[in-house]
Amino acid sequence: MVYVRQEKLPNLKQYKYSGVDHSLLSRYVLKPFYTNFVIKCFPMWMAPNLITLTGFSFVVVNVLTLLWYTPTLDQDCPRWVYASWALGLFLYQTFDAVDGTQARRTRQSGPLGELFDHGVDALNTSLEALIFAASQNFGLGWKTVMTLFATLLTFYVQTWDEYHTKTLTLGIVSGPVEGIVMIIGIFIFTAIKGGGSFWQQSMFRTVGIPQYAFIPEYVYEMPFTEWYIVQGGVVMGFNTIQSCLTVIKARRARGDKSRGALLGLVPFAVTWTLIPAYLYLNPNILNNHLVPFVFLAGLINAYSVGQIITAHLVKLDFPYYNVLVLPLTYAVFDSLGPFLTEHIGIGWPSALGDGEYEVAYMFCMLGMAIGVYGSFVVDVIVTICDYLDIWCLTIKHPYNEQEEAKKSL
Repeated sequence: MVYVRQEKLPNLKQYKYSGVDHSLLSRYVLKPFYTNFVIKCFPMWMAPNLITLTGFSFVVVNVLTLLWYTPTLDQDCPRWVYASWALGLFLYQTFDAVDGTQARRTRQSGPLGELFDHGVDALNTSLEALIFAASQNFGLGWKTVMTLFATLLTFYVQTWDEYHTKTLTLGIVSGPVEGIVMIIGIFIFTAIKGGGSFWQQSMFRTVGIPQYAFIPEYVYEMPFTEWYIVQGGVVMGFNTIQSCLTVIKARRARGDKSRGALLGLVPFAVTWTLIPAYLYLNPNILNNHLVPFVFLAGLINAYSVGQIITAHLVKLDFPYYNVLVLPLTYAVFDSLGPFLTEHIGIGWPSALGDGEYEVAYMFCMLGMAIGVYGSFVVDVIVTICDYLDIWCLTIKHPYNEQEEAKKSL
């Protein structure tokens, strides 16, 4: 399948990265650390995309330890596991931050770097949601699903925002900076306390707040995990509204209608109408096979985000269609028949049932998602590399200051 037509490729040479970071933590702490120390650890021959991929490998290792020690996301792990999750996420954030500096340093900046960086971030989003759920002992259930929803929505909206405003904007408090630092801190504290079961306690009682009469019983007994969900929901809602207002303002400034832009949120809404519906109709998947389903949901989102980024780079229309939603739609339709028959007496028989065939179909959806997303990534990267005469993970044309000076004469 061809994802980028040849006549659109010249737009790649018009691409210029635009980003605004309002984070005080980034400006006064992280960026000086990256530019004055970390970047010096990487040789000039190392391609920026290789730095990005190396950083992602630390997250993959974290997921492997998760699958070994707490595959059900509700078991306390050895302390070093949580510490390794903190280290892996810190290294990922660091490598992800310095790849752009390395690109400017080696004169390798370009559209492929943006696509590769965002693509890796899209995959990391769902994996970190899974790791965070394990650190809180959320288990295989709706709390993990809500965590996944919040993280995927935040990343999707940020990418949608960048497509319409042409600028990547990070606020004073943002997920890629403060959000990651906070999660690293949670991992470290979990290691100190000896496991995720610590977060299942009442937050008010644990920190020593008395049970005043004006505090309802259910509020006082809410564990840390539920307060995290509340806090995440508030931040997610604020960031989504802020991005919508930013997009509307940017489009109106260009004389475009804002309603068309807001339709870009529909694909995500459709996907996340199907996902909870599927899990509700198939409790076996929710309670026993949620981890591979999280991988599936992450790939569906990564494919949508990848299409948006590609459209941004080569100036295509906004991509509303995601083929990976089709098998999920069928799965919901298949499971809905018996549900309707049971509750209203009118429905249709299920072809998959709720046993091994349903599980097998879920893994088939995961396999299809890996194949489709993998073909998309390979096709787009190869197309861009061929057109710009570059390599993805190595530097094909090293920058030579003397030769460039001669060319300019």
